[in-house]
Amino acid sequence: MKFVLAPDSFKESMTAKNAALAMEKGIKKVFPDAECVIVPMADGGEGTVESLVSMMDGELIRTEVLGPLGEKVIADYGLVDAGSTAVIEMASASGLELIKPEDRNPLRTTTYGTGQLIKHALDKGVSRILIGIGGSATNDGGAGMLQALGVSFKDRSGEELAFGGGALDQLHSIDVSGIDERLKKVKIDVACDVTNPLVGENGASAIFGPQKGATPEVVVFLDQNLAHFAEMIKQQLNQDIADMEGAGAAGGLGGGLMAFLDARLEKGIELVIEYTGLEERMKGADFVFTGEGSIDGQTLFGKTPYGVASIANQSSIPVIAFAGRIGEGVEALYDNGFTAIVGILNGVTSLEEALDAGEANLAFAAENICRVLKINVDKS
Repeated sequence: MKFVLAPDSFKESMTAKNAALAMEKGIKKVFPDAECVIVPMADGGEGTVESLVSMMDGELIRTEVLGPLGEKVIADYGLVDAGSTAVIEMASASGLELIKPEDRNPLRTTTYGTGQLIKHALDKGVSRILIGIGGSATNDGGAGMLQALGVSFKDRSGEELAFGGGALDQLHSIDVSGIDERLKKVKIDVACDVTNPLVGENGASAIFGPQKGATPEVVVFLDQNLAHFAEMIKQQLNQDIADMEGAGAAGGLGGGLMAFLDARLEKGIELVIEYTGLEERMKGADFVFTGEGSIDGQTLFGKTPYGVASIANQSSIPVIAFAGRIGEGVEALYDNGFTAIVGILNGVTSLEEALDAGEANLAFAAENICRVLKINVDKS
C-alpha cells in the first residue's frame, strides 16, 4: 500500500515534517510494509521555509538584516533545487511577531529587511525566488524592500524617504536606475492568500492596519499615503496598482513586488504544491493523509488540507484529514474531496498538554484509522 503524507504544521505543537513522521509511525504499526511518501506542506505562511527545505533536501541560510523598526535581527531563508531557488518568509525579517504589541507602529515599520533577504539570495546565485508575505508588521507598499534593492524614493528636496508608511506622502520622484540588475533574470513567485487592493475601504491600511498598531486616524493617513504612492508609480512608471487584486497584501508589499519586480502572486498552497511536485508524488497512492492544527469551514479558502485534497480528488484518492481542533462548517469539506476528518485528542486536557502530546496523539489516530482500513484490506 502507498500512503502520501502531506500535512501542514500543527501550530505550536509539531512541524509539518514531524506531523508526517507521526502519521508514518501510526501507519507502520498496522501496515509495516507500506510505502509512506512524506511531503511536508505549508500554505505560504509560517513554516513554508522549513517545510520546503525539509521536503526538497535544501539548506537553511541565516543572516543579519534590519527588522521592521530598523533594529538588527537574525532572519532565515531557504535554498532548494540545488541552490537555484530561494524560499523566503517576509515575516522572518519584517514580521509582526518581531515587535512587542506596545511598540507596533505602521507609520515607521519597514520592509527593508525583506529586501536584504532577497539581495542575500541573489548573492547566492538563485534564479527563482518564492516569497511568502503573510504576517507582516508593515504598511509601506514595499518601499523599504525596494530601497534595499537599489530603488530610490526621494522627496521634493531630493532627500531619500525615511522608512515606514508615514513617509510615503512626501514621495516626489522614483529612480529605478540603481535597482539590482540581477533581478531581471530571476523569476519571483509570491505566496499570497488575500485579494485586497492597495487602497480604499478594503485596502491594506483599512483591513490590516489596526492589527499592526494603527488607530482609526492613522488608518486614514496611511491609506492616503499609499494612494499617493500608487499615483506616483502610475505617473512615473506607468504601472497602476491601486486597485490591483492582491496589491494590498502585507501592507502593500504585494503591489510593490508586482510593480517593480514583475512578481507573480498566487495562492500559497498552490505554489507549495507546484514546488514540491505533490501531484507527481501522489501517483499510485492508495490513501492521502493530511491535516493541521485546526480544520473548519474556512479550510476551503486556500488552507493546506483543502489544497492537498483537491489534488488527490483529481485521481479519486481517498483523503483522511487529521486535526487538533475540528470547528464549525466541516460538513462542506466532505463535498470537496475529503473522505474523513479525524480529531486527534484522546481526552479532555489543557491546551498545553494537548500541544505537548501532539505527535503521540497523531500517531495513535493514524494507527486507529489504519486498523479500520485493514478490515477491507483483509477482506480483499
